[in-house]
Amino acid sequence: MDFYTVVLRQSSVYWVALCLENGIVGQGNSQDQAIAKLKEAIDSWQAIVETEQNVHQAFVSIKELHEFLTLEAKEPALENYEFRAVYA
Repeated sequence: MDFYTVVLRQSSVYWVALCLENGIVGQGNSQDQAIAKLKEAIDSWQAIVETEQNVHQAFVSIKELHEFLTLEAKEPALENYEFRAVYA
């Protein structure tokens, strides 16, 4: 895949990057650090997919995305979210 769709969200302590194509996450103290960790995780995952036959692959569902965006809040927060294309 040329790129992955990523949602970035800031929690109370760090940034979290969620890949919508496979549900992999990365976290860091900044957006760039979270994306770098996500890229490392995607690279590891891709290596496994290439060598194993029965690796489960699934897109993040709308319900899972909603949970990710509203985690730590009783109601949807008025936070800034960012969608990016990340090349990995």
